[in-house]
Amino acid sequence: MSPHPQWTNWAGNVVYNAARRHEPTTVAELQNIVRAGTRVRALGSRHSFNGIADTDGDLVSTAALPPVLRVAADRRSVRVGGGLRYAAVAEHLWRNGLALANLASLPHISVAGAVATGTHGSGNGNQGLGSAVHALQLVGADGELRELSREADPEDFPGAVVALGALGVVTELTLAVEPAFEVAQGVRLGLPLRRLAEQAEFEQVFGSAYSVSAFTTWGSDEAAVWLKQRTDRPAPPEIPGTVPATTGQHPLPGLPADPCTEQLGVPGPWHERLPHFRPEFTPSRGDELQSEYLLPRGRAAEAIARLRELGGRLASVLHVGEIRTVAADDLWLSPAYGRDSVAFHFTWIADLPAVEPVLAQVEAALLPLDARPHWGKLSACPAEELTTAFPRLGDFVRLARRHDPEGRFRNRFLDSCLNDCPEGRLAGADAAVEG
Repeated sequence: MSPHPQWTNWAGNVVYNAARRHEPTTVAELQNIVRAGTRVRALGSRHSFNGIADTDGDLVSTAALPPVLRVAADRRSVRVGGGLRYAAVAEHLWRNGLALANLASLPHISVAGAVATGTHGSGNGNQGLGSAVHALQLVGADGELRELSREADPEDFPGAVVALGALGVVTELTLAVEPAFEVAQGVRLGLPLRRLAEQAEFEQVFGSAYSVSAFTTWGSDEAAVWLKQRTDRPAPPEIPGTVPATTGQHPLPGLPADPCTEQLGVPGPWHERLPHFRPEFTPSRGDELQSEYLLPRGRAAEAIARLRELGGRLASVLHVGEIRTVAADDLWLSPAYGRDSVAFHFTWIADLPAVEPVLAQVEAALLPLDARPHWGKLSACPAEELTTAFPRLGDFVRLARRHDPEGRFRNRFLDSCLNDCPEGRLAGADAAVEG
């Protein structure tokens, strides 16, 4: 009998091995589950590709918690339920004349889960999704509700946003908003990758619009450039040597464009253009694996040159690769912490034994360039490398110890990531955990 889809990840490559599974409908019910449990992990929209949500104890879906959606009186923020998906939040904001500054490539993901893993969109001036969070409410290890905010907790709050579920189960978040805007999206084809392997050319292309993505299989040595520009700003310039697409494009070569947001320069609401995919369709391919690494933006050309050398190997197990940029933030475990970044995303075929040796080659190429892995995707990055890649990891270990001294929210994934930190092991780390 196949697993219930609620208890596998989005791609089906991870089955959550929980002893007990819960879908509480009230925060009080969630509090009781946490108080009664010894190991508890929260589950959002299941868009992760590793064991970050796995547990041998209680797995708690946040999908049925109250769908809080409340715009502040000053119209500068919105309070949202952690289990809500960005599509629902965005539609509500649009109806109220408001917007988030940035969205990820798919709006299907839950707010709390996306924020906790450092998920981001694209744009030289756009920070990751967690940077919009000004406050959050969570159920702590003792089952009590706690409110943390940038204003009230300025020293610790940057460590509590991208927190990997280690501090508790996030039930509500306050997000910064701005007046609504429209975006026009176009695609230009045929950009030679050798041009992106020159830093000046890279900066020209990725500085040409509000949000820019370059898609390539790494085998063709060409990229398609997706340009998303706010209509209240100048139109993107032409990129020499490319041609505009005259029909809708899908990021994955050969797939129909129906699941994708509207292109061909047609203006529309911000939330219907900034993501690549529409919420009513299965995004990307579905049967896939994913990895992503963020590097200092100044090393983009060097990284592209190294990946071009792996072109044939990459293309043999890759649906598509994506290159984006992300602005620096101050969130301790954000892959863009402290530096403007370039992100290299890999959408692999659903064949882990075939992907693993190529992934190892990718990491051998990118980790020496100060790459940081995305917390929700596949990586073989050793724990000792994480300590170097994330300079505030030790501070985060101390923060997690204060919030969860007995390791109630720990699991095998967190143990492997955090235990080799020089700040020492967290309490509860020696408990047996089934991955």
